[in-house]
Order: sequence, then structure tokens, then C-alpha cells
Amino acid sequence: MANYHDIRYNFAIPTEADVGAITLIKTITSTTDTTISFVNGSSDVVLDNTYRTYIFKFISCHPSGNGPVLMFNASDDTSSHSYDLAKTTTGFYARHDEDGSDGGLTYANDLHNGTGFAELNVGTGGDNDQSVSGELWLFNPSSTTFVKHFMAKSSNNYETDASFVQYLSGYINTTAAVTAIQFKMGDAQTNGTIKLYGIA
Repeated sequence: MANYHDIRYNFAIPTEADVGAITLIKTITSTTDTTISFVNGSSDVVLDNTYRTYIFKFISCHPSGNGPVLMFNASDDTSSHSYDLAKTTTGFYARHDEDGSDGGLTYANDLHNGTGFAELNVGTGGDNDQSVSGELWLFNPSSTTFVKHFMAKSSNNYETDASFVQYLSGYINTTAAVTAIQFKMGDAQTNGTIKLYGIA
């Protein structure tokens, strides 16, 4: 039986070949759009069985006014683009005010097999120094056997000058292949960047 003395220096740092390379697929930067969509086969987007895991990174997304929430929905139809797949989610957020006056941990909005957009953050301020950043992981969207699991984490500045971090996880309740993901901030225009990556 090996002990610590035998193995303490016998360790190799994992390489990309060991863990799978992360490949940038598509970058969309918006200044006036109300929705940002990633549709498999459209505009060089890949969202199929090429990768088992996909990551969307949203970077400094800033709404045109106070309060909008960054949300996402999914579609299994690349022709009609109906973003209304049922989802079950759970999440929570922590907050702390800039002046230190308040803070807390709260159960977040959730969906119960609902077809509406899933909220990725609590709400974002519209001032120039306020935005939301984070990532959404989508697992095996091309499977026709299992539902599609996802998890997300975001950090944002709220309109009342507070910092929020929110965690969300759940599943898209379909065994059809998910072929498109759409992001939006309510009906507000969004200024920001979303990048799509695939993990081999």
C-alpha cells in the first residue's frame, strides 16, 4: 500500500488532453439589442453533439435602465425559435450594500416546470458603473435520452448600490435536443458581451 512518502512527488499537472480543451465558438457583443441568441448552425454557432458541455460567459452586461434581470430560455427548434421549453430551477443569492448597512442570504426566484425565462441575477442597475457578469453551464444539450441540466453563477451591481451574487441550477425538461439559447434583460436594450465555449 502506497503512503504519502511514496507518492508526494509523483504527481503530474493535468493537461488539456486530460481534461478536454475549452474552445471559443462565438462572441456576440450588443449595444442596442433586446435579445442575444445562439442558434445551432446559424452565424457559426455550434450547439450540438460536437461538445458535451457548453459554457456561456456574460461579461459586463449593462441594461438601458434600472432593474432589468438577465434571463435565459431554450429552444429545440432552430427554425421557429420558440424559446419556451419547460424548466425546473432552484437558486439563492447573497447581497451586501455598498455602505455596509445591510446584507443577507435569500432563496431566489424559481421555476416549477415553467416555460418562462429563468432569471440569472436579481436585477441590474442602469448607471454606467453597474453591470452583471457570470457564466451559464449547459450539459449535453444534444442528448435525446436525458433532460438537460444547467448551472449558473452571476455577480452584479444593483440599482441601490449593492453587490449581489446569485447561484442557479436546474434542468430543461425535454429529451429533445436543445439547439438554441436566448438571453435578454426584460425588454431593455443590453450593452455587453456574451461568449460561447465548448468543452471537448
